[in-house]
Amino acid sequence: MGHGHDVRRGPPRTGVHVGVNRPLTEREKMLAGLPYRAADAELAALRLTAQSLLRAYNGTTEGEDAARAALLGRLLGSWNGAAICPPFHADYGAHIHFGAGVVLGPGCVILDVCEVRIGARTQLGPYVQILAADHARQPAAPGSGAGLGRPVVIGADVRIGGGAIVLPGVTIGDGAVIGAGAVVTRPVPPGVTVAGNPVRPLRLPDPPLTREA
Repeated sequence: MGHGHDVRRGPPRTGVHVGVNRPLTEREKMLAGLPYRAADAELAALRLTAQSLLRAYNGTTEGEDAARAALLGRLLGSWNGAAICPPFHADYGAHIHFGAGVVLGPGCVILDVCEVRIGARTQLGPYVQILAADHARQPAAPGSGAGLGRPVVIGADVRIGGGAIVLPGVTIGDGAVIGAGAVVTRPVPPGVTVAGNPVRPLRLPDPPLTREA
């Protein structure tokens, strides 16, 4: 499922279609970054499906390649052969899009209430958290179950150290390096190395080579 496209530009199909003259569904609101009801029946069913697939996947061992491929193909929006070391945790899975050659260490968490896109050959260390789930800044009405999210986009050839946390709405450029334990609260430009809480630049990209006259 989801092979042969640039996940940063979007998959060939999203599975979510907005009608012209009807209210948005709760899933459409969620993916659009609008307040939504997490207890909605469609969303609850999607989460249960993801939990079932993840329970099965996290029970596999090395060598069970066919079983793992079948499970990830059903779980993820775009799998593209990503190597994911169990245990792996996600809210829905269907809103996660991996490019080719992506690697995730054990214990990674992706809360995909909005789309999470990770470019080709990017590697995540153990226990990295990518959190597209956000919270409204104003108190919600009691019992409303209101949720909110913002998409996360991570470029190609990015390295994210173990235990790092990427917060909602963050974009990380191609070739960036995120230090272990970092908390990424703002965009990271391409080729920049950052670390800390919140992250700060440690190394800027090398300047382009110039030819002598």
